Amino acid sequence: MQIPSIDPPHRLLMGPGPINANPRVLRAMSAPLVGQYDPVMTEYMNQVMTLYRGVFNTNNQATFLVDGTSRAGIEAVLVSLIKPGDKVLVPIFGRFGHLLCEIAERCQANVATLEVPWGEVFKPEVIEKAIREEQPSLVAIVQGDTSTTMCQPLEEIGRICREHDVLLYTDATASLAGNPFNMDGWHIDAATAGLQKCLAGPAGSAPTTLSERAVQRIRCRESVEAGLRAPDANASGNRILSNYFDIAMILDYWGEKRLNHHTEATSMLYAAHECARLLIEEGMSNAIARHKQHGDAMMHGIRAMGLSLFGDLSHRMNNVLGVYIPEGVDGERIRASLLNDFAIEIGTSFGPLHGRIWRIGTMGYNARRDTVLTTLSALEQVLRQAGVAITAGSGVGAALEFYGDAH
Repeated sequence: MQIPSIDPPHRLLMGPGPINANPRVLRAMSAPLVGQYDPVMTEYMNQVMTLYRGVFNTNNQATFLVDGTSRAGIEAVLVSLIKPGDKVLVPIFGRFGHLLCEIAERCQANVATLEVPWGEVFKPEVIEKAIREEQPSLVAIVQGDTSTTMCQPLEEIGRICREHDVLLYTDATASLAGNPFNMDGWHIDAATAGLQKCLAGPAGSAPTTLSERAVQRIRCRESVEAGLRAPDANASGNRILSNYFDIAMILDYWGEKRLNHHTEATSMLYAAHECARLLIEEGMSNAIARHKQHGDAMMHGIRAMGLSLFGDLSHRMNNVLGVYIPEGVDGERIRASLLNDFAIEIGTSFGPLHGRIWRIGTMGYNARRDTVLTTLSALEQVLRQAGVAITAGSGVGAALEFYGDAH
């Protein structure tokens, strides 16, 4: 049996992620491999740490990559910060809040949850009340949840957590670089992301940053593997429950000790390096403004087509839009037509929103004028073929008017 080489079709990925990687990132990934302790490689690692301090808007020394998709970063932070029996508060406003809850439970935490209906976000006073009642050591919350397209304000939550001496972790996978994020100014203690959204890369690397408070919590449980530690040294009796995701050991690998932990995913480090370099070159405020401009253009076009938008739009992420599927329309058939006829992918949804909304993304390399106009034009055509009454050219026209007004 002869298996052909990989030759994927062209797709314009306009869903909630992953997105089309920037061609410059793909070119960086094709660079030659070097050894993990080659001075060239360790210098690239140092550059990555510097670059992502700029992306996260932080001075944290502990800024590095966890090898794996964004979920690897989430799990590494939670398993490293949580000791069995710790009380953890997880405010849930979408699917990925439930993910944080599940991972915390697997870390053997005593998890308390808060929930609001999908399409809403939390008021700071609600979280403060729960902190007073539950007395957690850690609050874990998503910033931008693509399942609901909502972006949770964090500034007041960070201040509240600091006042109550509670660590704050946020999953910024879907929001970082497309929405404002101020790691230090908002008193966030730990944050993780992924490349496959607004950072314009492929999935497979999880940028991570930790405050000194978080590092101290982790260092209390540090240990060295049997094959590396001195013969007379003992393993920690309270060591982190994962080896691969042990951030204390990962920090020693990325730090001056260069203590072997794993073999760095070289091509993914190249990708992460180029993703961050391009963002810093553009300017983080400019990148966020770009996501807002094209996200708003998409929103104006969708509204002009007579489609309804989901959720509290005052807290909508810049880079993902929830769109109600019109009454009587087969949402999956529309998605299939877009893919088969126009090579454009938009997203379905989960849980209580499954079959009710589409999710349309304008993020990373795809946060561009041409991708917005192309998607609106194609969506109009497939909806008209499905019998939806839409004025021809209304979506593209509204977006073009918005772009004209924006200038």
